[in-house]
Amino acid sequence: MAEVDVFAALANPVRRKLLETLQSGPRAAGELAGEFELSRPAVSEHLAVLRSARLVREEPRGRHRYYHLEASPLAEVGEWLHPFERYWRARMTALRDLLDEENP
Repeated sequence: MAEVDVFAALANPVRRKLLETLQSGPRAAGELAGEFELSRPAVSEHLAVLRSARLVREEPRGRHRYYHLEASPLAEVGEWLHPFERYWRARMTALRDLLDEENP
């Protein structure tokens, strides 16, 4: 599989949920699949996309494969989102100020 863009990998809610689940630590593929109403092969395909985007790494342990979160590629997303965060913070501050003026 060719390398996948981080933004493309994050576009799918199942993949985002997989990353959220891995925040608490490595999990076996079968255990991850149990979190979803999807087939194991479908979850495996999502994990392959995350691997290709370098958002997870796979560790074989005997017959099982454990997945670990690799959060460093998310820095690119954070950098992209930062200007929007400032924008919304300024908008919310302006709204709060307006509401404070109307309801002293």
